[in-house]
Amino acid sequence: MRTPDHTPSDPAMPQDKHGPESDAAAETGVETCPGTAAATGVEKEPAEMTSAPLHGPNGTDKETDTDHAAGSTDAKGTADGKVMESADSRLNSDNAKNPDDASGKADAKNTAGPDDATGKDNPARPDDPEAGDDPDNDPDEEAQDELYEHFSVTADRGQSPIRLDKFLAVRIEHCSRNRIQAAADAGNIRVNGKAAKSSYKVKPADRIAVVMPYPRRETELVPENIPLTIPYEDDDLLIVDKAAGMVVHPGHGNYAGTLVNALAYHLRQLPMFREGDMRAGLVHRIDKDTSGLLVVAKNERAHAHLARQFFEHTIQRRYVALVWGNLPDEGTVTGNIGRSPHDRLRMQVFADGEQGKHAVTHYRVLRRFGYVTLVECRLETGRTHQIRVHMEWIGHPLFGDARYGGDRILKGTTFAKYRQFVENCFALMPRQALHARSLGFVHPQTRQQVLFESPLPADFRAVLDKWETYAAGGSPENPGTQP
Repeated sequence: MRTPDHTPSDPAMPQDKHGPESDAAAETGVETCPGTAAATGVEKEPAEMTSAPLHGPNGTDKETDTDHAAGSTDAKGTADGKVMESADSRLNSDNAKNPDDASGKADAKNTAGPDDATGKDNPARPDDPEAGDDPDNDPDEEAQDELYEHFSVTADRGQSPIRLDKFLAVRIEHCSRNRIQAAADAGNIRVNGKAAKSSYKVKPADRIAVVMPYPRRETELVPENIPLTIPYEDDDLLIVDKAAGMVVHPGHGNYAGTLVNALAYHLRQLPMFREGDMRAGLVHRIDKDTSGLLVVAKNERAHAHLARQFFEHTIQRRYVALVWGNLPDEGTVTGNIGRSPHDRLRMQVFADGEQGKHAVTHYRVLRRFGYVTLVECRLETGRTHQIRVHMEWIGHPLFGDARYGGDRILKGTTFAKYRQFVENCFALMPRQALHARSLGFVHPQTRQQVLFESPLPADFRAVLDKWETYAAGGSPENPGTQP
């Protein structure tokens, strides 16, 4: 039986003498790697990136599980002035705009959206070690007799004769005629219940449907023009400095406004981002209210190379966290992490080691502020909410972490001025105080080690400034008296 432990001064942890804002080049001793920087939206201090020899860093890091929900997107048709979503809304083909006009009107109904007009779903990539088995990825040919309607439209009674592919091309946005023709060739377009060729002439009152051998997925992915901070980008990958509050990929209750929605728009010209795959480009994720760096692959080769590094735990990931209380100068927290049987939104440590997944977090103190401590965390494993769960388990929840009990006063006095001071800090940063500060990996093209650094965001800095003033000048209820 494995006994979880909290061991200060772990000799296996690298003795990093640099502070949280240390220059990456000082650690690697190498020059900056060339690339094309791109930034959109609100400007932030750019992340720093350096290159190093291929031998790799000391220690291995991975932030969290690379398990991403697959999904589909919809094409769009119009009915009674309403925009209808369908699976090809992400397709931005050169042939999407059809110069041929189609006369007549139609009442359209979109009951679901196909991932691919040819009837083929996006398979789980074999290079993704976390890709699960999905029956839609490899459907049994003998089981395809049952077809599901994904899009339907009824031609107006005054409809003039027009080719079927032209008729549909103006009713399914961002879906090219070539793709519609491929769907017709595959037998996935039905007119009045019968398979029709793309050259079929649509007649008044014809009922046209796009059918697939699988039901529509619950989630539709729509590209959104959301500003992103991109401190580095080249032909193979880009680095995103994610703001706190942004969900990485769509899921229950978060079907829009995610990083994946933004990537679907910003990278819409790339083949990898045209098929409505909700995992396209992603090899890892960070929590909604955690800020900091993520890497996104722009092609399959880069994705395979990066995914393997995450799977083998050779990625460098370091986080900065503000926690309640005082910890030893450095240490290691070991304890299996799994989902809480009492609250499905929380993870917990299983002290007996019989449940959950093995998890190890190394930490070292960066700055002490009396009742709170700034620490750097390095993950040996990558479990959901790992830093947050481990810190709560050893009695030091992250400052402001509502899910794990850090959003209330856990250390300090009962004086009203101190309570107000802490409440002001919570108001400045209404989230857990956690930032993905550095990210290092072997570049999939150059095979050189690269390292990126992200400065602390404004809300985090503001809270640290308040605690810095407090620690230097005394407690808010009695200036000059140290805690």
